[in-house]
Amino acid sequence: MPLIGVNTGFGGSADSRTNQVEELQSTAVREHHTGIGATEPAKVAVKRKGPARNGLPLLDPTEHLLPNAWVRASILIRINSLIAGNSGVRPVIVETLSQVLNHDVLPMIPLRGSISASGDLSPLSYIAGIIQGKPTLRAKVGSANGIYTDLTAAEALTSAAIPPVKLAAKEGLAIVNGTAVSAGVAALAMWEAHQLAVIAQLLTCMSVEALSGTDESFNPLFARVRPHPGQVECSNNMYRFLEHSKMACHNDGRNDSLRQDRYSVRTASQWVGPALEDLLLAHQQVQIELNSVTDNPIMDKDTGQFMHGGNFQAKAITSAMEKVRQAIQSIGRMLFTQCTEIINPTTNRGLPPNLTAEDPSTSFLMKGVDIMVAALQSELGFLANPAGSHVQTAEMGNQSLNSLALISARYTHTAVDVLTQLVAAHLLVVCQALDLRAMVLEFTRAVEPQLMQVTKEVFAPHIPSISDSEHPALKEIWSVFLSHLEQTTKLDAERRFALIMESLQPVLFRQVNVEQCSSTFIADIKFWTKQCASLCLETYISTREIYTQHADAIPYLGVASRRMYAFVRTTLQVPFLRSAHIKTPYHEASASDTEAEGVGYFSSNPDSHTIGTYTSRIYEALRSGELHIPAMECLRDAQRNYAGVRNGSLS
Repeated sequence: MPLIGVNTGFGGSADSRTNQVEELQSTAVREHHTGIGATEPAKVAVKRKGPARNGLPLLDPTEHLLPNAWVRASILIRINSLIAGNSGVRPVIVETLSQVLNHDVLPMIPLRGSISASGDLSPLSYIAGIIQGKPTLRAKVGSANGIYTDLTAAEALTSAAIPPVKLAAKEGLAIVNGTAVSAGVAALAMWEAHQLAVIAQLLTCMSVEALSGTDESFNPLFARVRPHPGQVECSNNMYRFLEHSKMACHNDGRNDSLRQDRYSVRTASQWVGPALEDLLLAHQQVQIELNSVTDNPIMDKDTGQFMHGGNFQAKAITSAMEKVRQAIQSIGRMLFTQCTEIINPTTNRGLPPNLTAEDPSTSFLMKGVDIMVAALQSELGFLANPAGSHVQTAEMGNQSLNSLALISARYTHTAVDVLTQLVAAHLLVVCQALDLRAMVLEFTRAVEPQLMQVTKEVFAPHIPSISDSEHPALKEIWSVFLSHLEQTTKLDAERRFALIMESLQPVLFRQVNVEQCSSTFIADIKFWTKQCASLCLETYISTREIYTQHADAIPYLGVASRRMYAFVRTTLQVPFLRSAHIKTPYHEASASDTEAEGVGYFSSNPDSHTIGTYTSRIYEALRSGELHIPAMECLRDAQRNYAGVRNGSLS
């Protein structure tokens, strides 16, 4: 009886027949070792001779290999599929794969070469080859100190005291014919995408506070009347994240106020919600695949009958990964827009251009970051394109449909990494913005009583009852002052406060009958303008210096922002940035050093870094999972509080 891959050829060659069933399994494994990877112990560069010496340098061979985590995931998923008992392999196969995994013996698997149609044939062939102990394959063997040794497969098994196995009928095919690599790589991308989706919600709430936005956009009413599950979850999270914020505004109808935020924050729950739903569906698809039998043929355990089919077609993984990349692009677009609006003085409601703490004519602090996030988001837009639409017919026309699942999963990891870089830049920017907002609040709190006192003293002879703190003139002066403070951030401090105080003069003129007022009124107006401009400038500079020394926005922040801000500032030691943090000291050379003019040198300063250094710290904390801890704590607290509200235990 012909049984594909047992006594017949494979795929388009299935019409051939053989009685050499064990040799057939070795052939199935051996002839799929086709990828470009390590052929000898890793070398960073290879010296060339002859005409090729001026060609492009060889890359590090490890750049053409699956990362260790992807290999481990692939082995684990292959084991999980085989132990279902439908693949017709002996227990020794599963036991040896388990030993390889437990001893951290990882085959070097080429990154490219799978179309994920009849499964991931080529990548899985290296896993099958490693348990055979093939001297033609290479492996990395881990140690307790995290260092890997580059060995042949035979040497690797010997070092771990793992006996090599000889494949019996069906076993080679059972290992190489399946979706384990695509599914394992997809699962890892899926996990990181979930983390980033949560952090995106946190960054949105931090952006609301940085932009003096309102929490009204996330009021539960909106989700109740439009109950898409993703929007419901997102709006509930964000509403709880903003609790107790002193920076977020609350539209209460007083003073005929109406403050609608820009779409990047106002419609965040409606924007992120569908992405969360896509991620959930993708998660379900990947989870099912991880727990499925995906080789061919498969055996009915009840009857012992083998069935020929196509469970190796990994389109479910492709479908999941395309949704994840679309969600990543969508989330990235929102974060990019928030980031640029925070940096731009036209849209950031009173923050300085480029988030500089210095005069805006002398520092353009976040301008480079503004450009960088545009580059990152452009790349995410490209990566959001589907991979599964680029199918090519392969293998003698037999594999006319192929999922390209591993390719799609690989590009999803690239998208995850790009989004992580964007998130790191956004977190750097929004913490800077929160500090600047807190600094302005400290300044206004310090300057208001001084400004009011000078106004009372100067204009007491001209404006009846102005000594009363509730006098309408004082309230109007302060309201206009705050409004103009928000509108003049593009100016250097000295010119800014002079202009603000000049703009307040009409408020005072409206308080008196100019024809009947004292002859000293005009002189007092000029004196008051100059005096208050000087007072504001001095207070602003002193507040800035004091705040810089002890920057702490936490008293003003909502419950979630406090935790994230504290992690960045305290755990990661990323400071509120001033020029001094990124300026390398430069020294002019003395005449004895050189006769050339304008020549000098930079000196070492351990406290001086680039903006990229600080962004990289955040990025590394994201990639290592360290930053996921406070993010998940924020999420748990928000969902716990929301559950309490639904159960009536919280007000």
